[in-house]
Amino acid sequence: MALTAIFTAISCAVLGAFLVLRKMTMVGDAISHAVLPGIAIAYLLSQSRASLPMFLGAALVGVFATVVIEILSKKWKVQSDASIGMTFTTLFALGVVLITFWSDKVDLDQECVLYGEIAFVPFNTWSLAGQSMGPIALWSSGILLLIVLIYTFTGYKGLLMSSFNEDYAAVLGIGVGAWNLSLMSMVSVATVISFESVGAILVVALLVAPAATAYLISQKLKPMILLAALFGLSGSLLGYLISARFDTSIAGGIATMLGVQFALILAITQFTRTS
Repeated sequence: MALTAIFTAISCAVLGAFLVLRKMTMVGDAISHAVLPGIAIAYLLSQSRASLPMFLGAALVGVFATVVIEILSKKWKVQSDASIGMTFTTLFALGVVLITFWSDKVDLDQECVLYGEIAFVPFNTWSLAGQSMGPIALWSSGILLLIVLIYTFTGYKGLLMSSFNEDYAAVLGIGVGAWNLSLMSMVSVATVISFESVGAILVVALLVAPAATAYLISQKLKPMILLAALFGLSGSLLGYLISARFDTSIAGGIATMLGVQFALILAITQFTRTS
């Protein structure tokens, strides 16, 4: 469980650094709600709660949501927060309507769909050739971390320029729209993979809190990414250990420690600036 939380935390923290710079930190929250119709349709078509159909349905709608947000904010000049709010509320409401309308065919509850529980990670395993390979969430979070690191390393220049100055990046011939869409799609996939294991609330906390804490210390992208990953790692470990010690919610413990880290760094930075 701890390793799954750590992998997820680092993946979300790295992507969260770009979202903080772009002032789009609530995209993760939007996507975690917007994917509900995709999950409902995937279940109706497959009549299965298997991870793959659910993931494909959620991922497709998640990417669709990011495209809609991008078009609304960039092409049609709708404010980014309004674009995010309208997209996720509309899609989430559609998902609720679909589940209600197909209630005799779709044995799903929106709360169960949206909010995973990290404590259940060890029980959902997979096997290969009769050999148990361990929890699905551990593998998926590990693969996600590898993909995020490769994406960030190979696309660092494009992500850097499009995050700080889109006009200058366009002059240099960098495809700003393509980089924006790729980042939003990556966040969408990361959110879909993560919330099934750790829950939607913790995914949002991991996308926002470590990067926001790192931003208090450095506004340079590379140090900010490293610090965000460090805060995500430390918050996950501390939250897990405290939750295990006091037998409380693991996701709640991790999210709380992420908030405590932010409050401490904020207090320290404010004190050093005034002294």
